[in-house]
Amino acid sequence: MPTGSSTETSSGHDPEAVKRHPALFRAVVRRRNPRLRRTDITVTDERTVRRAVKAAALGNAMEWFDFGIYSYLAVTIGDVFFPSGSDTVRLLSSLATFAVAFLVRPLGGLFFGPLGDRVGRKRVLALTMVLMAVGTCAIGLIPSYAAIGFWSPVLLICFRMLQGFSTGGEYGGAATFIAEYAPDKRRGFFGSFLELGTLAGYIGAAGLVTVMTSVLGSGAMDDWGWRVPFLVAGPLGLVGLHLRLKLEDTPAFQKLEEESAEEPSGGEGGELKQIFTTQWQRLLLCVVLAGAYGITDYMLLSYMPTYLTDRLGYDDAHGLVVLIATMALLMVVITFVGRLSDRIGRKPLLMAGMGGFVLLSAPAFLLLKQGSVVAVSGGMLMLGLPLVCLLGTMSAALPALFPTAVRYGSLSIGYNLSTSLFGGTTPLVITGLIGATGSDMAPAFYTMGAALVGMVAVACMKETARQPLEGSPPSVSTKEEAAEMAASQSPDPKF
Repeated sequence: MPTGSSTETSSGHDPEAVKRHPALFRAVVRRRNPRLRRTDITVTDERTVRRAVKAAALGNAMEWFDFGIYSYLAVTIGDVFFPSGSDTVRLLSSLATFAVAFLVRPLGGLFFGPLGDRVGRKRVLALTMVLMAVGTCAIGLIPSYAAIGFWSPVLLICFRMLQGFSTGGEYGGAATFIAEYAPDKRRGFFGSFLELGTLAGYIGAAGLVTVMTSVLGSGAMDDWGWRVPFLVAGPLGLVGLHLRLKLEDTPAFQKLEEESAEEPSGGEGGELKQIFTTQWQRLLLCVVLAGAYGITDYMLLSYMPTYLTDRLGYDDAHGLVVLIATMALLMVVITFVGRLSDRIGRKPLLMAGMGGFVLLSAPAFLLLKQGSVVAVSGGMLMLGLPLVCLLGTMSAALPALFPTAVRYGSLSIGYNLSTSLFGGTTPLVITGLIGATGSDMAPAFYTMGAALVGMVAVACMKETARQPLEGSPPSVSTKEEAAEMAASQSPDPKF
């Protein structure tokens, strides 16, 4: 199509005027949409990107190590902090305390997200790392109900709230950090390492609990052994803090800082106002996507050990070993899923994951109820395969929903609001549904409903694979790629 025709279509100018003065209108278009120069393109350094990914993924691993420990010790924590009442009441009390941390996550997102857009991703991620480590270690030091009575569960709730508040700034910041460091054509691959950290944290938690339960026995675990996994968070936090402080902030944020120095924002409340007035549609999409993702994720990785033990009568160690094997398999394939999303797009893989839960959840739970090792392993695998499609893709898809100036804040608010309402409450809701219906298939139906809603959200989102992040300059892996991209912006020769 001739240049004049495309100018007419895109700008809405009078067609006759465009025909009479094509050069003038081409100059107007060039001024409004200047061509990329070589200096406008970010060339990433592979070693720096890998260090950034390692720092973000380790923090995510620590976050989910903390939460995984609580999930896998839910029954023990119920006995230690809520000794009165029936087994079901103790378990519900423990799971309710688990959910409390998620109720304050949106507050953490509201605080840390806009702060990260204002002062930088690196500083806020270092702060959230410290707070997470403090909250987790403190739980390991709380005296039992038998020692101090009422104050024991009160302290547990307080430190769980500290964990939740700090976590409110973790995922949004870590996903933003990796997305803004990664080259555009490999954002899915590098983003998948964030959820690799999630699985590593869960496996570390499940493995540690399994080994300690086998070695110490249930009596010693209830007495003092449950404290050890929580205390491990201290050294992990120091390592993660060291890695994060060694890095500079993301190139996208540094570019944003330069522009903000010339055009100051509207003050400290400007970010929140901009998020809720200009980004509300994307924010709603983020909430729905993250909600479907959170329910399926927490159902398998957090609630499943409790389901196997409490509902199906499995031995604690037996159920955790099967889950560890499933997560190890997911770890093997997750980066391949991330790489695949860079090739074929985020939407096809997200749709495959949601659709997989709709089709496979019921058969998977029927297999779990059979009780044999083969049947349980098959059921877990049927749930794990669609989940890995989401795990390997979502960390690259969600940050790309928002422009750079409000990315950390928007993602933190949307993701944590959704996780608070849907993800963190999943174990409690499923336990309540089973109690109300008497059906062990309730988790399957709850997961299927969430996945159906997720499919609608995926259909509504834009494809962002291999595209620059909105509000950020293009990012490439090599100088040659940058030169080729700049050259492609040159005008066609005229003969």
